Amino acid sequence: MSPLTIRHRDTATGPVLHVAGDLDFDQAPELRGRLDQLPLSPGQCLVLDLSGLEFCDSSGITALLAARQHALAADADIVLAAVPANLLRVLTLVGLDQVFTLRPDPSAAS
Repeated sequence: MSPLTIRHRDTATGPVLHVAGDLDFDQAPELRGRLDQLPLSPGQCLVLDLSGLEFCDSSGITALLAARQHALAADADIVLAAVPANLLRVLTLVGLDQVFTLRPDPSAAS
């Protein structure tokens, strides 16, 4: 099990959260807590850079959906960037690739 790390940086278009490690039942609340503290303004774009994500279970996917809700409530957009292949496969199987905007890397997110 890899500990979850979340690094935050602000850009001209909105915040970028780099999520690394395991996003699972034990650690998903940490992401949700960070999102609850993250101010978003209308028109901004929240980017979740998942390039360092090693594992994501259903609790992690629920946390990603909570991030989407947080963005939508603020009238902001959300992008999942650099989604690992194994997670991309799951998102595609359950149709969430149609719900999230997916980008190959964080710099292509805006």
